[in-house]
Amino acid sequence: MKVLSSNFIVLAAALVAGCLSVLAGEKTEKESAQPSNDVQISFVDITQSAGITFEHYNGAFGKKYMPETMGAGCAIFDFNNDNHQDLLFINGKDWPGRDSEKSHAPALYKNLRNGKFQEVTKGAGLAREMYGMGCGIADYDNDGFNDIYMLNLGKNYLFKNNGDGTFTDVTDRAGLGLEDWSSSCAWIDYDKDGFLDLFVGNYVVWSIENDIWCTLDGVHKSYCTPESYQGVSPRLYRNNGDGTFADVTEKAGIYNPDAKTLGNVVFDFNEDGWLDISVANDTQPDYLYQNNGEGAFVEVGVMSGMAFSEMGKARAGMGMDVADYENRGLLSLIVGNFSNEMVGVYHNEGNGLFTDFAPRTNIGLESLPYLTFGLFFFDYDLDGFEDIFGANGHVEDQIATVQKSITYAQRPLLFKNRGDGTFTEVGQRIGGPLTQPVVGRGAAYGDLDNDGDLDVVITTNNGRPYVLRNDGGATNNWIRFKLKGTKSNRDGIGAKVKVYVSNSVQYKLLKAGNSYCSQSELVLTFGLGEAKQADLVEVIWPSDHRESIRNLKSGKTYLLVEGQGVQE
Repeated sequence: MKVLSSNFIVLAAALVAGCLSVLAGEKTEKESAQPSNDVQISFVDITQSAGITFEHYNGAFGKKYMPETMGAGCAIFDFNNDNHQDLLFINGKDWPGRDSEKSHAPALYKNLRNGKFQEVTKGAGLAREMYGMGCGIADYDNDGFNDIYMLNLGKNYLFKNNGDGTFTDVTDRAGLGLEDWSSSCAWIDYDKDGFLDLFVGNYVVWSIENDIWCTLDGVHKSYCTPESYQGVSPRLYRNNGDGTFADVTEKAGIYNPDAKTLGNVVFDFNEDGWLDISVANDTQPDYLYQNNGEGAFVEVGVMSGMAFSEMGKARAGMGMDVADYENRGLLSLIVGNFSNEMVGVYHNEGNGLFTDFAPRTNIGLESLPYLTFGLFFFDYDLDGFEDIFGANGHVEDQIATVQKSITYAQRPLLFKNRGDGTFTEVGQRIGGPLTQPVVGRGAAYGDLDNDGDLDVVITTNNGRPYVLRNDGGATNNWIRFKLKGTKSNRDGIGAKVKVYVSNSVQYKLLKAGNSYCSQSELVLTFGLGEAKQADLVEVIWPSDHRESIRNLKSGKTYLLVEGQGVQE
């Protein structure tokens, strides 16, 4: 069944969004490009000095196959439990009949704790060629070690972490060897049984045999848009608790063959205690699957106002994320879109409805020329307000021949949260790699050097990644939390954590799956500004167990164990 039943629904959604904008009386974006109270921060490209030599390979050899434009993602996670974040890069491979005489596999880099990384892919058992797109990290079997799900054009793979630095392919036994063109995924305990289930986003029906000839200039072949191909439904797999999964896509109300998914994120948009799933589709309406608490979902994207642009248009959705960027207790949504479409900023109105604020802010104007893939919220300056980072790059290397104002390589965007609901783009002022045009795709954040502030990794299509160290973010105070579930899933994914400082409160959700084809670290970082401690920390675990901890000093990473509080 199609998501849209008539043009009237589209128009109604747009009118509702417009009316809400007027009623909300939202603030106008400040025009100042030189914030007066910023700490001095730079992002330093340490890729080479850190020993990271990986280069993404898309297999292109002039045929303009559509998948060549899309890859690939990355992950920041601690695979060996040494409390230092490691790196995973997803890779492509040669097309059938081609041989570049070089192996192209994913790359796992171990953090050596001294600013250096060591590639350990082969020894870890991950040196397998696949046409990779994205990845998702989580402890699906609750054994204390994070496992890897890799999404591909072709068969997906689940690698179980053995706890000794190696991984074992358990795909077939687990029943997760889906062979569609998959993109992003999200781990979610949607039924609160203590085991993580898996949502898999899929793109379109494409193969070399059904490849379509498209052109920009009427003469030369170009990359086709997804409108030329049939979509593929997302999949939902329920964790049986014994190492296997059951496909419950249709039973759970997820099935929709019109979907062309590139991004997804899990959050409780209506704060009813059940995790919902938001989906970014390319040239199709975005979805919002509302969890009914009985093992099934209802798609409410149109009714909630987040399925379309403010003008009622379906956009080319890519990366997604959620955060409480106003510190008011509600999670709002951002979506990366195509050039000339601007990033979507869906403000959570608190009544089941979203309003896209981007057209009335600097975010809309600044992002308009950019094609945004990787996208996430993070507090880069630790002032207590979530900022926005976007990795950009076009899909057509000859785009400038038909749109002179649009470039193939594009610089990243960094929007500073002003603390009053508005944002200012500061990447140009910060300079360095934030001014360098790249063909950006995946993006993730994490504290790679354990100094408290958040570093950034960007992947590029058919090029090297960029590992950007945050220098200066930790000038402000911070506090970090690693979660360990007991009744809940081991990682505590889906837990809600609130930190109270003086008269303010910050609210974060631990999620596994956001941005584009990528995953950020499974540690929650709260910026405290000048405060020396968190006065109160409240945790709502996925099991619904609640606990509170008072007076935690800043400058530390705390382990929170469900039912046991802080463990040193």
